[in-house]
Amino acid sequence: MTRSTNSQFSFADVEFLGQGVCLEPMLQAISDFIDQHGHLVEKVRRDLERGLKNPKTGRNGLNAQQVLRSLTLMRVKNWDYRELRERIADGYTLRRFTRFYSKLVPKHDAFNRAFNRLTPATLEAINDIVVKSAVALGLENGKKLRADTTVVETDIHYPTDSTLLWDTVRVITRLVGDLDDLLPHGVPGFTNRTRSARRRMQEIQRMTPKERLRHLVPTYRELIRTSEQAVGNARAVLKKTERVDSIDVMTEIAINALRRQIDHYCGLGDHVIDQSRRRVLEGKQVPNEEKIFSIFETHTDLIKRGKILKPVEFGHKVFIAESARGLITQYRVLDGNPSDDAHVESSLKRHQEIFGDAPSVYSADRGFFSQNNIRQCKDEGVELVCIPQRGGKKTPAQAAYEKSPAFKSAQRFRAGIEGRISVLFRGRGMKRCLAEGREHFELLVGAAVLANNLMVIAHLLIEKQKRHRRRAA
Repeated sequence: MTRSTNSQFSFADVEFLGQGVCLEPMLQAISDFIDQHGHLVEKVRRDLERGLKNPKTGRNGLNAQQVLRSLTLMRVKNWDYRELRERIADGYTLRRFTRFYSKLVPKHDAFNRAFNRLTPATLEAINDIVVKSAVALGLENGKKLRADTTVVETDIHYPTDSTLLWDTVRVITRLVGDLDDLLPHGVPGFTNRTRSARRRMQEIQRMTPKERLRHLVPTYRELIRTSEQAVGNARAVLKKTERVDSIDVMTEIAINALRRQIDHYCGLGDHVIDQSRRRVLEGKQVPNEEKIFSIFETHTDLIKRGKILKPVEFGHKVFIAESARGLITQYRVLDGNPSDDAHVESSLKRHQEIFGDAPSVYSADRGFFSQNNIRQCKDEGVELVCIPQRGGKKTPAQAAYEKSPAFKSAQRFRAGIEGRISVLFRGRGMKRCLAEGREHFELLVGAAVLANNLMVIAHLLIEKQKRHRRRAA
């Protein structure tokens, strides 16, 4: 349960504030910015209240201030939930920043539940407000824009047909076993085939190239047959256990939840079996759009970007656009593996909505190049379009243009977004999403971008104050 309103101050809180605890300059600047923009907290409050009949009643929990500040702190420091809870509970400065003061800090799972009530749309709206506020404060003018795409991984093992079939058998068998424990008379007629499936999977994994020529297809045929038997048996169990009498309410709820999970994984098992049969037994080429790469993270896409060290990645492609001062003004989690050149027009329109005009410099790598994009940028008023030509023989004019000092300077500016992506990966935890589901994936990306933007704004505000002090002196 989360309480979305601000908690009442206690005498202990007043005493805590009287201790003179000071935040480090960066956290103090972020805290002041959040205080000055109360509508950020208001958007979080609406998400916390969503679905609650009476949000003002119930147990005390995390309020909107604590949720927003704790989420920001978690991504700024790149902590997990347990470390976040421990650091806040042990530190006076972090208690002050997150507005817990002298109150008891809840367990780590309370933070998890509270953060998961937020929606990707809310974080996107908060990021828009943060960027527009930076513009209003004169911290960014939008004269330059650089864009790039990257891949954020989902938390899956490298998918092969054999491991996906093994995942199907073991998960269905485990769930049927849980159902057997809850039913008064157990589960009738289900055979545990995990050992057989595991052995076939391991045989396939250990085969040498020479052995694969002779034994791969027969072994796969056995593994597919075992998987079909496991799925068929599980569906028979669901049919036999449709009606169960003399069960208390809580047990019945648990049984129904398990039945839904078994049915869900049986459907995914059918998909995995079908794609394995088509690809291995029938020798057909299965399009990536029709493949499933994980029965746990079914939204995962296969991404090929031509990288030598990592030719194939599993996750989602993310588009990022950054201003000259380091603010991420745009981000989008994409479906599939669209070409980079499809994002130029939409990014220009979005930039005009934020800043009121097109950027003077638009810089990107050669993946964004197309004649239509160059023309679109010029038509919108971009003075310097810094996108190198991709493929084909360059005309003398194009070659001279790409060797010009202005173009080279803009390309050096473009390289800065690679560093920004590295910071998001290494410093904000955006490299791999450990949470489950597409919505939580987008929440991670939005939270990492929010932490980055708040830190950039805090740094710019601190530098601005220093300049004012120097002038006053």
